[in-house]
Amino acid sequence: MAILNTKIKPFTASAFRNGEFVQVTEKDVLGKWAVFFFYPADFTFVCPTELGDLADHYEEFQKRGVEIYSVSTDTHFTHKAWHDASDTIAKIRYTMIGDPTGTITRNFDVMREDQGLADRGTFVVDPEGVIQAVEITAEGIGRDAQDLLRKVKAAQYVAANPGQVCPAAWKEGEATLAPSLDLVGKI
Repeated sequence: MAILNTKIKPFTASAFRNGEFVQVTEKDVLGKWAVFFFYPADFTFVCPTELGDLADHYEEFQKRGVEIYSVSTDTHFTHKAWHDASDTIAKIRYTMIGDPTGTITRNFDVMREDQGLADRGTFVVDPEGVIQAVEITAEGIGRDAQDLLRKVKAAQYVAANPGQVCPAAWKEGEATLAPSLDLVGKI
């Protein structure tokens, strides 16, 4: 995608976080790692399973200095209503951004224009606001917080270790690679 390795665009949005309505801008994201987790709509079927999975792993993301921002084209009021109505959503402590104008959803190029809904898009953003990883899945394919955490760890490792790369299925603590002429044709 053309959005990979680009800086996130400016935005201002209302959000629901820890029982309160808050304002969030792109400036709030800078200086730490972040995940933007777009989903089609509140009060649906696959979406609560994904958001609940993220909630179950939120503490692990926090230990890595990563903030989670879930985003749908619903309002922050709808996020609160869903939070109050669903045991799965009630456990969420991360920020749930409302994007009823679709500005943020379009900024990340995941808007379904004919429906006014977001695709299932996941974006890992580094502390400088640069998108380091992108995953888009079809409507019926739910995402996995543990795999997302693995990708975040790999992105953080690569950022902290210039000249090193993480091979397929890399897990924290495993061997990495240092690309060089000596490796060409030997992997």
